[in-house]
Amino acid sequence: MLARSDAPDLAYDIVVPTAGRPSLHRLLDGLAAADGLPPRALILVDDRADPGAGPPVAVVPDGVSARVELLASGGRGPAAARNAGWRAARAPWVVFLDDDVVPAPDWRLRLQADLTAAGPRVAAVQGRLRVPRPAGRRPTDWERNVAALEDARWITADLAVRRAALSAVGGFDERFPRAYREDADLALRLREAGFELSAGTRTVEHPVPPADRWVSVRKQAGNADDALMAALHGRDWRARAEAPAGRFARHAVTSALGLGAVGAALARRRRTAAVLGAGWLGATSRFALERIAPGPRTGDEIATMILTSAAIPPVATAHRLLGLARRRRLVADTARAPRPEARPAAVLLDRDGTLVVDVPYNGDPDRVRPMPGAREALDRLRAAGVRLAVVSNQSGIGRGILTETQVAAVNHRIEDLLGPLGPWLVCPHAPDAGCDCRKPAPGLVLAAARRLGVEPERCAVVGDIGADVEAARAAGARGVLVPTPRTRREEVAAAPERADDLREAVDLLLGSAA
Repeated sequence: MLARSDAPDLAYDIVVPTAGRPSLHRLLDGLAAADGLPPRALILVDDRADPGAGPPVAVVPDGVSARVELLASGGRGPAAARNAGWRAARAPWVVFLDDDVVPAPDWRLRLQADLTAAGPRVAAVQGRLRVPRPAGRRPTDWERNVAALEDARWITADLAVRRAALSAVGGFDERFPRAYREDADLALRLREAGFELSAGTRTVEHPVPPADRWVSVRKQAGNADDALMAALHGRDWRARAEAPAGRFARHAVTSALGLGAVGAALARRRRTAAVLGAGWLGATSRFALERIAPGPRTGDEIATMILTSAAIPPVATAHRLLGLARRRRLVADTARAPRPEARPAAVLLDRDGTLVVDVPYNGDPDRVRPMPGAREALDRLRAAGVRLAVVSNQSGIGRGILTETQVAAVNHRIEDLLGPLGPWLVCPHAPDAGCDCRKPAPGLVLAAARRLGVEPERCAVVGDIGADVEAARAAGARGVLVPTPRTRREEVAAAPERADDLREAVDLLLGSAA
């Protein structure tokens, strides 16, 4: 028997990174038509580098979710987009779906059953992927490549993960810039943290997207990610991630034969060039035949296989070498910068009620009183190398109650008492001005992140009301609520993370042992 729809442990949010592909409509229509417990929220993360063409979808069908959020991740790749999405989620479970899958009609019912069956140590439940085959003919090489996703052990096309588990391991590793290996990396890190992963019963369909002749050559960029996987998880990472063996060793040998033949020819060593050239031709021909044999064997498919079989080995080898060259720097960068959920690079602080006692529309520096323990908490952040900024709504300016000079004088007094706080980002507008900087809008948080040179996802916002947390969520940052008597009860209930005071908030952000 399925659990009641209001059971908190079964509540989930859906996160969909998207580049605005037309297939997103199919996904949303499928979710709306499905039976079963709906998500608390649908979070669409626009990962286009320039989303100036408008929102990725014009209309979200009724029935998908009562709450729909749209975030932007600036085209930094699916790992960064998923991080922005899950950090904006509130439910205990986060379900990641790709924007090119179509859920089965019973998807929501089966998801509910999958989450019900998940034990307390299960961090993630993998959905099943089905790729439709062409009718009346053999599949092409590209269609077979897409169909291989059905056998992928861990894949974010449909993956439900506990939000607490994502928080524990820091989410997705953004050093993986493509939709490739970031899911296997997450699975390995979850297991290393002591969690279990299981397979579910729900199903999504993954139609084969259209592709040109050279798609298989472009896909060789993933070889750079394989080099990073080996650096992060050791040479046996494939076995532990249950990933199939690749062809890189063969590609490297084929590339060496071809390069050697060219070098020998330039050196006028004809016999050596002939031997190496014959080896290259044999290896390339074998590779092409292996790809041609199971396919439709049309003239166009055969031509594609011949051309790409010659191009793939050197391209794959070049990407692997580039990956090897980059991995030392990438690993070193992360060693210096802990994962954002464990320790943020920057903390953005609300002013009134968080840093100082809230005095409505205060323009008098003599009335400034720090919150208990504020100086100690801020000193700990500074000692840990965490950058600081203040993000504050000051509608008294827009209402004509305060001047900017008065607000600046109060801010200077706060720094006299609490020490340097980094840049001050102030919204001077009245609540009805319609600006994009007044919290809960994300403008102040995004501006502070830019000023500090930190990605929003690596920032934490600490404040005393729901608008502070909502601004963090809208920007893709982490939000921590420190309630005061003026904080509404529903704001406390909705906060993803809470602390009794600023000292406890710093404990939460740095770790209690820091």
